Amino acid sequence: MEQLNEIVTKIDNFVWGPVMLILLVGTGVFLTVRTRFLTWKNLGYALKSTLSKEARTKSRGEGDVSPFSALTTALAATIGTGNIVGVATAMVSGGPGALVWMWISAAFGLTSKFSECMLAIKYREVNAKGEMSGGPMYTMKKGLKNKTFASVLAWLFALFAVIASFGIGNMTQGNSIAGALHTTFGVPTGITGIVITVVSLLIIVGGIKSISKVSSVVVPAMAIFYVICGIIVIIGNISNLPAGIAMIFKMAFSVKAVGGGLCGSIVASMTSAMRFGVARGVFSNEAGMGSAAITAAAATTDNPVRQGYINMTGTFWDTIVVCTITGLAIASSGVLGMTNAAGEMLTGSDITIAAFETILGSAGGWLVTIGITLFAFSTILGWEYHGEKAFEYLLGTHKYNMIYRVVFSLVVYFGCTQTLSLVWNFSDIANALMAIPNLICMLLLSGEIAKDIKEFQSEIKK
Repeated sequence: MEQLNEIVTKIDNFVWGPVMLILLVGTGVFLTVRTRFLTWKNLGYALKSTLSKEARTKSRGEGDVSPFSALTTALAATIGTGNIVGVATAMVSGGPGALVWMWISAAFGLTSKFSECMLAIKYREVNAKGEMSGGPMYTMKKGLKNKTFASVLAWLFALFAVIASFGIGNMTQGNSIAGALHTTFGVPTGITGIVITVVSLLIIVGGIKSISKVSSVVVPAMAIFYVICGIIVIIGNISNLPAGIAMIFKMAFSVKAVGGGLCGSIVASMTSAMRFGVARGVFSNEAGMGSAAITAAAATTDNPVRQGYINMTGTFWDTIVVCTITGLAIASSGVLGMTNAAGEMLTGSDITIAAFETILGSAGGWLVTIGITLFAFSTILGWEYHGEKAFEYLLGTHKYNMIYRVVFSLVVYFGCTQTLSLVWNFSDIANALMAIPNLICMLLLSGEIAKDIKEFQSEIKK
């Protein structure tokens, strides 16, 4: 077992190494330039569309759920523990400058997210049950010229998506919830496992319509709740904020930076800030992974580009808003580099809890724990739909979807009660492997993306 664990860890470090990160961010940069920066120029339009009344209705075109519900279900899967734990881990491992690299990767991730979602709607199909089925696997199958290559690519993407749905989208989330509730409130992991399994099952059995109903209420509510708590912490530590922000930028671009004062004695270089910032940023907003595109395909819309813009804002909300709040709360509270009773450096959720406790006292720990629980639970719901659609694609029929839903819900219990670093690493690998076919597909179809986005400009000008 030890040997297997070591091998898997090595593979994990390799697939998430420099090559993968360059491929992810590089694709975003290439697509942003190729679409003439229109995704940046139209971010205001996209945010306005997302918050409009019309986005909550199914008045325009065909689909299973409203444009807003499609976005919140995709956000349910992306706003997760990465926003609380991932940011903290990146700032400990890569220094506070990692936050700047999260922003940079998100800026180019906007175009990746736009592209994969727009293509998913353009090439979606209606299954025998009358539901929408779409995502990168359908884009590859129908959009790419070489059909043999396309079907191999599509099959691989769907396979990795199913594996990732059980790991990153299920067990690792259950594990985070059980761990957080046990540490803060002393709840036995077995009880947490039973409760989450039952609640998941009740929601998931209803398919995309019931998942999106829950997501469109839970996701905005939990994000607003977390952001408000984070802002209170930042305001409470406002005197440290200028120094914290200066340190973030200083440590993002210096060859070897040593944190002083606020940041403890964290030593980090630009390369490690870049590596951890980009890796955790991508892990948090999933731009370029292709997962959000599966949910986007269920949206009711009359134009793929219109929904592409709405779904693209997911990267903005996830990284530019939620991750930034966590990062600034940590940077201004002076908890970086702090140690626990055993003399080990604080990391992960412990550091975010310590930051919140500087102003909110013990309630800070409870609030972060509740945040982790809601974020991780919504991720389970969002990823179930991703995995289910990939599973449907692999089998070529929707008939076994209910079996998938039940098995998926039962696996949550296993995730809550077992600590498996093997599961973490294995699902991390599947997550990275999903991205490769998706990025290849987007690069091959980049001409089409640029053409469609340019044609839609006249609509926006109206």
